Amino acid sequence: MRIAIFTDTFAPDVNGVARTLKRFTDYLEKNGIEFRVFAPVSTNESLFSSHIHRFASLPFFLYPECRLALPNMLQVKAELQRFKPDLIHVATPFNIGLCGLHYAKKLNIPIVGSYHTDFDQYLEYYDLQFLSKFLWKYMHWFHKPLKKIFVPSNETMEQLKRKGFSNIRIWGRGVDCSLFHPRYSKKQIREEYGIKEKFIFSYVGRLAPEKDIETLMTISLQLPDEVKNQVHWLIVGDGPSKEEMVKRAPVNMTFAGYLSGENLAKIYASSDLFIFPSPTETFGNVVLEALAAGTPVIAANSGGVKNIIKHEATGYLCDPKNADQFIQAIIHLLNHHALRLKMGDAARSYALSQTWEQIFDGLIKEYEDALIEKNQIRYA
Repeated sequence: MRIAIFTDTFAPDVNGVARTLKRFTDYLEKNGIEFRVFAPVSTNESLFSSHIHRFASLPFFLYPECRLALPNMLQVKAELQRFKPDLIHVATPFNIGLCGLHYAKKLNIPIVGSYHTDFDQYLEYYDLQFLSKFLWKYMHWFHKPLKKIFVPSNETMEQLKRKGFSNIRIWGRGVDCSLFHPRYSKKQIREEYGIKEKFIFSYVGRLAPEKDIETLMTISLQLPDEVKNQVHWLIVGDGPSKEEMVKRAPVNMTFAGYLSGENLAKIYASSDLFIFPSPTETFGNVVLEALAAGTPVIAANSGGVKNIIKHEATGYLCDPKNADQFIQAIIHLLNHHALRLKMGDAARSYALSQTWEQIFDGLIKEYEDALIEKNQIRYA
């Protein structure tokens, strides 16, 4: 099987889509499956590979880390004719995705796609709700020719079904439990960041309105003094809200910037609780990583996250934007040490069942089914 992937974000970009696709291409390489990736030039240093074709790009206004590429159409067509893919996978619905859609139709190549980002919910946080109707019209047009639409969670699947989409399949997410685990030294992180408080709370993700950073800041500022003085916050990530967050931050909040690999894994493992108020996740990779580190998660009961966390077993799900509920859940877990440990053990056990290998094996099977359907139609 030969696969062509069209995406507006790819490694070394730091977001869930880019990281997932990089893991997938690693899997393809390991299993001897030929592929080509068509993607924008990264905002970070590009990874060189003969499998990856990069194009000049501009930042997308809602999500600057996601680029709007300016693909060289003749170059794309020539590469597709040379590579002769059995299948095209469009991972994003913008310029590169449109390019993939165009050539799938033109060259009669079966096409599938994935829905990773709930841009409709993003509009609310940028006062652009008036664009919602146009967005969904475009999304219907873009996804209509796709043989399958892959979504990361049951919640997202139900949302798209309510909007009239069909041919939806679950493509879940896995976690590397050999990287994200609870066995790192907590002392090292405490020394590195000069943490003297009893408890460490962490947040990992983009620092932007759609992640409901406002609720995160409210929680940190409104914890009762007897709790607040015992807690140190580690905020991992970057984004447009960072400058304002730094201005408002309590003295016990450290901004660690973007981290990856072991540096990130150590933060999860050293945390007593992972706090994640974002209501706009189609999945929530960082939540699964925290669980793999044996860290209970307190998160918004919304989007794909509600399908990952088992309420009162691996963490707590709170009403979105309800800072008081988050605070009550935090206080409860800090006052019940044994329960916190039990949740951490359950979190780790759950994460161990979510392997990338199993996830990607399932995706390849879905690809094969799509190709079988095409051949059946051809010879009917």
